[in-house]
Amino acid sequence: MNSTETRPPVRTVTSTQSEMTEIILPNDTNILGNLLGGRLMHFIDLTGAMAAYRHARTHVVTAAMDHIDFIRPVHLGDLVTLKSSVNRAFTTSMEVGVKVWAENTRTGSVVHVASAYLVFVAVDEMGRLQKVPQLQPETPDEIRRYADALRRREHREAESARRKEARLAVSALEEAAANKHG
Repeated sequence: MNSTETRPPVRTVTSTQSEMTEIILPNDTNILGNLLGGRLMHFIDLTGAMAAYRHARTHVVTAAMDHIDFIRPVHLGDLVTLKSSVNRAFTTSMEVGVKVWAENTRTGSVVHVASAYLVFVAVDEMGRLQKVPQLQPETPDEIRRYADALRRREHREAESARRKEARLAVSALEEAAANKHG
C-alpha cells in the first residue's frame, strides 16, 4: 500500500452486523450428543468474517481468536444463532465480537452458549495489507465494546512481546550451551 492511498470512509457498527443460524446435526456432535467445540469455533470464525467483510469491503483473514467462552453445551437438534459485529477498527485490522445462542427446537427456550473475540486483517488479492474504514460506535454498548477492544489489543501486544522475549532468552541459552559443548 503506498502512502498516497487514503483510508476508506467511516462506518457504523450497525453496518457490520451479521447473523447466521445452523441446525446441529449428528456430524456436528460428540458421543454425548453435544456440539463439538471445534465446530462451534468454525461457525464463530465464519460469522466473524462476515462482519469483517462488511466493514472492510475487501478480503479478510483471521489473525487471532483472542478469547472464547464456552458457557453451556449445545445439543443435537438445537438451532444455533450467531451474531457478530466489528467492535473496533485499527489501521488494517478489526476486532469482531461474536455472541452465540442455542434454541431448543421443541421448547423454544433460547440460552446464551458462547462468546468470542476475533481479530481479522484486511488484505488484497495478493495478500497485501489494506487499510480499513474507521468505526463509529453509536450506542452505550458499542462505545463500551469499542473501548474494551483497545484494552484487549494492548494486552495482546504486551503478551506477544513477552513471548518474543522468552523465545530470544531460550535461543540465547541454547546457543550458549551449544558453544560450551562444541
